[in-house]
Amino acid sequence: MDWDWESIVFNSCCLVAGLFVFQNGADLFIDHGEIITLRWGVSETLVALLIAGSEWEELAVVVASILQNRSSIGLGNVIGSSISNILGAFSIGLLLFPEQVVIFDRSSKIYAGALFLVTSVFTLLAYTDRLDFTGGIFFLVSFAIYLFSMGSAVYEGFLTAQSDSEDEDIEEAEEADAAENTQRQGLGISIFSSTLQVPPTELSPLLAPSPASSPKRSSTLMIDIRENRPRPSPYRLFYHLYMFVVGLIALALSGYVLAHSAASLALDFCLNGTLVGMTILAFATTLPQKLHSTLEGVKGHSGMLVATTAGSNIFLLTLCLGVLFISQGEGEFSTELGKELLGFEVWCAWSCSLLLVIIVFMGGRWWMGPLLLACYVAFIATEFLVFKR
Repeated sequence: MDWDWESIVFNSCCLVAGLFVFQNGADLFIDHGEIITLRWGVSETLVALLIAGSEWEELAVVVASILQNRSSIGLGNVIGSSISNILGAFSIGLLLFPEQVVIFDRSSKIYAGALFLVTSVFTLLAYTDRLDFTGGIFFLVSFAIYLFSMGSAVYEGFLTAQSDSEDEDIEEAEEADAAENTQRQGLGISIFSSTLQVPPTELSPLLAPSPASSPKRSSTLMIDIRENRPRPSPYRLFYHLYMFVVGLIALALSGYVLAHSAASLALDFCLNGTLVGMTILAFATTLPQKLHSTLEGVKGHSGMLVATTAGSNIFLLTLCLGVLFISQGEGEFSTELGKELLGFEVWCAWSCSLLLVIIVFMGGRWWMGPLLLACYVAFIATEFLVFKR
């Protein structure tokens, strides 16, 4: 087979350059979007679920593929990314978790259960040939319900964004403060409410300074909590709005380049666009998710590890698929797009969500990480070697 190596090299370079702009644009979009929403008084938990835990960059790729009449690439990217988030990203978090046994809280079980429900509905629609305009409307309605339910849960305090280790840190700080207060009271030292004073020495003044003029205090719960919180940004809101728009434009342009270069590579290697989107493009666009899961795993934040994984996949299987199938409208083309997926890929997506539910409810082990990674490698190899279309 004679391959056009000049076209392959050019499109590969475009793919790499597009990924670089793509990742930086996503960082600008997410980081400054968080700052803007927090300054507008939006809950931190809701911000984490809707911005940091959502695949807005994947939506940019889907929209770009639609505009170029290459919807099969967007479809493959959505399904491949949902598989990669669990087998390729969540697995890394389990592998690098500092404890041998990973215990997940109530919020994690809710996220995992919601993802399994969404994936089961997607599987049912796929096997009943309902991945069309009607199915797209259903996906968008499901995304609206998801937003409303998450917002209500956050407002009522049912879901929290606090990491697993923060509760223990606060309890330890409270115990330390209580013990120190008791010891100081035994020495006859006056304590001003929650302020801890330095023990008197020979050079100490006779009158204790006021809390406002006292030097920097240490080992107080108030100070610890404040130091653990991110410092407010010194820039004005206009600056963050400007950088947010720059990130959005970078996402749009890079999504267009990625979709075009992936389609060109598919033609160069005589591959189907769905296959390229499900393997190469999905792996590349979920690199930030893998990095985030690595950091959460090293820090031991099991709740955030599940929340970002499940939230990203729900975003992919509701909003992204809804936009994709609604854009095709009613007709034979929309039905043919749904048939681009094979039963193997649909069942892989459903099985991944089932594995996530089992791990979250039964508890994770470190050896599950390498096992899930091996399954991801087997999935990619099967796509190229067996189901090459």
